Amino acid sequence: MSCPWVNRVDFKSHEDFLQNCRLVYPEDFNFAFDVIDRIAAEDPNRRAMVWCNDHGEEHIFTMAEVARYSRKAANAFLSLGIRKGDPVMLILKRRYEYWFALLGLCRIGAIAIPATNQLMKKDVVYRVKAASVKMVLAVDDGDLLNVIEAAGQEVEIPIKGVVANVDRPGWVNFNQLAAAQPETVDEQFCLRHPAADDIMLLYFTSGTSGMPKMVCHGYKYPLGHVVTAVYWHCCSLGGLHLTVAETGWGKAAWGKIYGQWMAGSALMIYDMDRFHADNLLRVVEKYRVTTFCAPPTIYRFLIKEDLSKYDFSSITHCTTAGEALNPEVFKQFYEATGHKIYEAYGQTEEVVICGTFPWMQIKPGSMGRASFGHQVELINEDGKPCEIGEEGEVAIRVTDGKPLGQFICYYRDPRATANVFRDGYYFTGDIAWQDEDGYFWYVGRADDVIKSSGYRIGPFEVESALMEHPAVLECAITAAPDPVRGQVVKATIVLAKGYTGSDALVKELQDHVKHATAPYKYPRIVEFVPELPKTISGKIRHAAIRKRDAEQK
Repeated sequence: MSCPWVNRVDFKSHEDFLQNCRLVYPEDFNFAFDVIDRIAAEDPNRRAMVWCNDHGEEHIFTMAEVARYSRKAANAFLSLGIRKGDPVMLILKRRYEYWFALLGLCRIGAIAIPATNQLMKKDVVYRVKAASVKMVLAVDDGDLLNVIEAAGQEVEIPIKGVVANVDRPGWVNFNQLAAAQPETVDEQFCLRHPAADDIMLLYFTSGTSGMPKMVCHGYKYPLGHVVTAVYWHCCSLGGLHLTVAETGWGKAAWGKIYGQWMAGSALMIYDMDRFHADNLLRVVEKYRVTTFCAPPTIYRFLIKEDLSKYDFSSITHCTTAGEALNPEVFKQFYEATGHKIYEAYGQTEEVVICGTFPWMQIKPGSMGRASFGHQVELINEDGKPCEIGEEGEVAIRVTDGKPLGQFICYYRDPRATANVFRDGYYFTGDIAWQDEDGYFWYVGRADDVIKSSGYRIGPFEVESALMEHPAVLECAITAAPDPVRGQVVKATIVLAKGYTGSDALVKELQDHVKHATAPYKYPRIVEFVPELPKTISGKIRHAAIRKRDAEQK
């Protein structure tokens, strides 16, 4: 058995998986003690992390080293007065200190708040105020430390720490502090037996339709990612997994720490300065990555490269999540590499809700089928279960208890929590439909669905059709008000190099959509723009486009 936290690794069918999979864990689970320390004791020299950057630096850490450095990090936090329940924001990009700090906080019961290095002053101020952050630990990257100091002029940040050899007034050199700490942690400060409502992680959502909400995850959250790593990523003992994600986002928890280590795989961490497809592919080739996961955007860049130049012989499995995958991207990547891309659907609030697993037929563009432990239903506007092919909101039944990995609540926001947990379900806010084989198909966020002349039109299908046209680099489909139809489909498009917006191109794109999908879904309004409004995480802000259009009326 390569993963002692599950009863079986292989399943003959999806029904076999749902009925017979079992997760094995103690009720008072704490990842730092029950996984990290356990592996470090049983197999101390197991490779845990391979880390590299664009400047030629490289570090390889064993599980014993991860355990030791995380205990020293815990003591460093304790020396600064951090205790159980204290929120600590980690803005560490992809620095290896992130893993030591995160696990150190886990050991002592403090709340880790991963955050992206792309935050502006107002974002830092908002987060520090909203969560009553007691400490910010950051990497010396670009203007980030100045941004945090500027935020500190508007809101109190009690402790500021930096992971670098930086002598900066008002900042704690965390690396030096941790290096001087003992390798054992006083038991009185260790949270070896967490309660169900103890918060381990707090993530801020992307804020596509409003201010970011604070998603609270408890200490059993990592267990939900056993399914992620073992059955979706197909990580295994001795493997090397690379997920392309920055540590400030929930996707890092999916692919850069919990499930992969529980499956026996090491982490491949590429601390890139900027994304370049060639550099990423060279890392995959050089370090012999075995399992790979990236958002569809990355795959779109990869297929533009001459993939025949690279050695993919070490790769055994490829996955994607974050948005639905365009079938054309799937097709081109498969033709170039021989690897299929397995999709999954989840949220910051969740783990894998639906997925395409190895024993399933792949339907490119589909979210897949319901994952282990998740009773997924679609609920229509009348509050009733949907028929096959009918669109409805993705809802997860929780009358028998929450599935492993689902969030506890929205921090300090009981109204928002009650809004999504109601009538025995957790409502995701996403619209989808289900086919006769049980596969779910993403339509869009509930607020983004377009209602035109009695039709319901999901933006993703139209966006996918447009993305197949070589003139389109990026696009967003939104509703525009119309006196006759109520709403019409509008396409806001960033053109690829070599193309110029014109009436002729508008007509060509409209005709392309009419042939690629139902004709009534074509965009009656087309606008060419230099860039699309996006969240810090890179998601298109459809609401911002709708707001701008309304203001221009």
